Amino acid sequence: MTQTKQPAKSAGRSTPVEGWTDEERAAMKEHAKELKKAAGKKGDGEADVLEKIAEMPDSDRAMAERIHAIVKESAPELTSRTWYGMPAYAKDGKVVCFFQSAAKFKARYATLGFNDAANLDDGAMWPTAFALTKLTRADEKRIAELVKKAVS
Repeated sequence: MTQTKQPAKSAGRSTPVEGWTDEERAAMKEHAKELKKAAGKKGDGEADVLEKIAEMPDSDRAMAERIHAIVKESAPELTSRTWYGMPAYAKDGKVVCFFQSAAKFKARYATLGFNDAANLDDGAMWPTAFALTKLTRADEKRIAELVKKAVS
C-alpha cells in the first residue's frame, strides 16, 4: 500500500506550512491595498497610521500612540505610512521601523520591529524586534535612542 505524504504542520500554526493563517491573509490584502494607494499617490500616510492605531484594542492602542509620538519626536525625517496594515515609519520610501499590535496576529505581546533599512548594526548579531507588554519611561527612552540610531 502506498502512503500519501501530508503537508507538515508548524508549531503554533493552525494551517499547513504552505498555507496562510487568516491573519496573514488579511495582512497581505492590506499590503496590496497600500501598494495600490501608493502607486496612485492617494492618501495621507499620517492619517492612515492614526486610523490603524485607533482601531487597536486599548492596551495596544496606548503603546502605539506613545511609540508614534516617540518616533515623530526622535526622527522627524521619517514619514508615517502603513505597512501590512501596521503603523510604520519610512525613510526614502523604505520602512525603517513598525509597530505590530498583539491583536494583529493573536500574539501574546506587541512588537516594535526594525527592518534592514535601520542602521542598528552592532557586530555580527543584533536585535531587530522587541516584545512589548507595556511601556515604562526607561523603555520610551530606549525606543527614542534606537529610532535615532536607526536613521543615523
